[in-house]
Amino acid sequence: MKENIHPQYVETKVTCGCGNSFETRSTRKELKVDICNACHPFYTGKLKYVDSAGRIEKFNAKFAGKTFGKAKKKEQAEN
Repeated sequence: MKENIHPQYVETKVTCGCGNSFETRSTRKELKVDICNACHPFYTGKLKYVDSAGRIEKFNAKFAGKTFGKAKKKEQAEN
């Protein structure tokens, strides 16, 4: 293997949005994640909507006729 081309592999502290934290090894010293095994619905068995970035609201706003419908009406008016 070539010398000095690989990143340093260090102890990493991983912090979840739910407050859980643990240590592992990675090329970064600190990682912040939105969801971990302590709060993920697959591992907990509890149904929970995970929406940290507001993606559900963005989707609903886009396809509720506020912006998506106006773009269609403009195209129809031009034709």
